[in-house]
This record gives sequence, C-alpha cells and structure tokens, in this order.
Amino acid sequence: MLLESEIEAVLESQKNKYQDVKDLITRLIFNQLRFDTGFVLIITGVRRCGKSTFARQLLSRNHIKGSFLNLEDPRLDGFDLQDFVKLDRIQSQMDKTYFRVFDEIQNVHDWEKYIRSGQESGFNYLLTGSNATMLSQELGTRLTGRHLSYEMFPFSFNEYLVFTGQVPGKSGLEGYLNDGGFPEYLRYYEPEILNRLLDDILYRDITARHGIKHHEQLRQLAIFLISNAGKPVTYNSLGKQFGFGSPNTVLDYMAHLEESYLIFQVFKFDYSLKNRLKNPRKVYTIDPGFATANSLSFSADTGRKLENTVFLNLRRKYKEIYYFADKGECDFVVRKPDGTTEAIQVCTQLDPDNLKRETTGLIEALNFFNLSEGTILTLDQEDLLDLSGKHIWLIPAWKWLD
Repeated sequence: MLLESEIEAVLESQKNKYQDVKDLITRLIFNQLRFDTGFVLIITGVRRCGKSTFARQLLSRNHIKGSFLNLEDPRLDGFDLQDFVKLDRIQSQMDKTYFRVFDEIQNVHDWEKYIRSGQESGFNYLLTGSNATMLSQELGTRLTGRHLSYEMFPFSFNEYLVFTGQVPGKSGLEGYLNDGGFPEYLRYYEPEILNRLLDDILYRDITARHGIKHHEQLRQLAIFLISNAGKPVTYNSLGKQFGFGSPNTVLDYMAHLEESYLIFQVFKFDYSLKNRLKNPRKVYTIDPGFATANSLSFSADTGRKLENTVFLNLRRKYKEIYYFADKGECDFVVRKPDGTTEAIQVCTQLDPDNLKRETTGLIEALNFFNLSEGTILTLDQEDLLDLSGKHIWLIPAWKWLD
C-alpha cells in the first residue's frame, strides 16, 4: 500500500514522460484498435517489444485522451488493489470518456476486480501486459466478455525497414534476420540488451511469478529451444535430456515460456487432437535477432532464421498454424478464419540439389488438403513451377513479409 501523495507524484512524473515521447514509427497494431466500443482494450506481448512506447504515443498524439500509469515503476513497489481507490480520488476530475492507460497491470494482484468495477461505472481502459494469460478465456469471464484483445510483437520486417531507413530487398531482409525487431536493440546494437532481456523474462515473468525452484534448468531449456527453433521436439526427449523428473514438468515449463511470448509451439497437423498432442511439435522463438544474441548455433543458420521469421509473420495474423509431415515435410499449413488453407515451404534458395526435398512435402500437403497451388519462400527467387499438376509459386520473402 502506498501513500496517495506518492501515487500522485509518480502519475505526474510519468505524464511528463509521455508528453515528451518522440514521434516514432506507427506500429501495425494501431489500425486494429477500436476506441469506440466502451470495451476494455488489452494489449499483450513480450517485454521490450514497444507496448509502453506505443501506449504513450497514443496519448501524446491525441489519438486518445487520458492518463498513463506504468505499474512497473520501482516507485510503485507495493501498489495493491486498495491503491486503485486512491488513484480514483486523484483522477476524480477526469471525464469518464477519457482512457485510463495501465502499463504492465498484471503486476497488481486481482487487478481484474478493479477494472471490472470501473467498467461497470462507465470508465474506459487500455491495459498492457507481458503475459498471454491476459488473453485467456478465464479473463474474459472475469471481465464479463466486454474486452478486446490484441497482441504486439517486436518490429515486423516492414517496421524494421522504416525504423532503420533501409529499402525493401534481399539486403534489408538479411539485416532483419540478423538484427531482429526489438526497438531498444536497434537503437544501440548492443547484444547485452537482448541477453539481459532473456534473463528478465525468465526470472521476472516465470521463476518469480510461478515459484520455479530450478531456475537454471528452466534457463537451459529455454536456451536449447531458442537454439533449435524449427526442429521437432517431444516432452519425453526434453525431460531425459535435462533431467526433469517428469514430462509434465517439461509441459509446465514450456507453457510458462509460451505465456511469456518467449517461444511458440507448432503442432503436426492431424484431425485428431489426441494425435496432435502425441506427435513431436516444433518450437519457434519471438525474434530472429533475439535468437542470434542468445544462441551460437542459431546465429549462422540463415535457413532457420528465415523459417522463424516466416512463422512470426503468420502468427501475427493467424492462430491455426501447423506443420505437415508424411514422406516429406511441409513447413507451414495455415487454416485461415475464412476456412481456407494455405501451404508454405521455406528455404534460402531452391536449386537442383534440394528441389525434390523441398517440393515433396509441399506437394503432399497440397494433395492432402486438395489445394491446387502452394508457396515456397526464398531469400530472393521469383518463379512459377508446375509440378505434379500443382502450381508452385517461388516468392522472395522480402516481398511476402509484412
């Protein structure tokens, strides 16, 4: 619990900061937001991806009017549910139509009770957080369904080009595959920033939050998964490799890593949910530059960086993403909201030596889903192949990425 004067001082200090925020690039998420519904707006995403800056920009550019409070400010240590009442007194003159923006609100236990009460009284809220559980069905129940949820990632390829002043092309893509899209890293190009970010996510968002007793095991698992992005893994094999007592422990740890947006799991396509869970899954990480800084084995593998980047581009738009495997393997099968399916293969360059390997799995997926055409994304090739009665489009990834 804090003194009302302490809260007021922090609120005023942070107001001065967002009023002075630089007019940086407009994020892709901006055009998705709806400010006219009266619903609670929730933005989640990995730490340091730009959520706080984005929220301050919304206020500084007068896209919305309101107040801003970053609940990770060390001066607010000890802020609890009762302190929201003091905050309401401080902001009693604020019009209900103004948005109250809370950054990293998950740091306050039972924050949902305050937001639900305020929403029922007609207040407007925009919330950010670094944990995907803020998007959960349970949260929807707590807020009686009256919320709209959005996800923010580090810079996309096109955002990276704007931020760094580069032009679309193979060179810009190779830069993105090495640098990634974390804004702070792109300002200074200091790998220690991304090393520290990994430690912060593991300790603050997982170990401290969930009471993990074996932090070093968690860290080793995380680094292994980051280093092996795009490769199939199983809970049993990971459990044996890292000495976990039970595959269920691996399951829990990977769930925590996924909730913090550090990794994403992609399952092999199968109409049976039971089989999906039983088969190996592939793991991708949040950003190619983040993986470069935290994994020696990943840094030199352009093919896996490109595959990871393609996954992230798909994940920004779609939830149902699988890989397909029969005699060959197709990297991605996407089930879109409109019911259509798309099959995508990724390789740095298609040539006579790898043509059969790269097309076999793709054609198998096209036949399985009764599709007439598929896509192979490369660094810089553009062509149309007719194989086994299918149209295979070769598209430079730098043209395809958003």
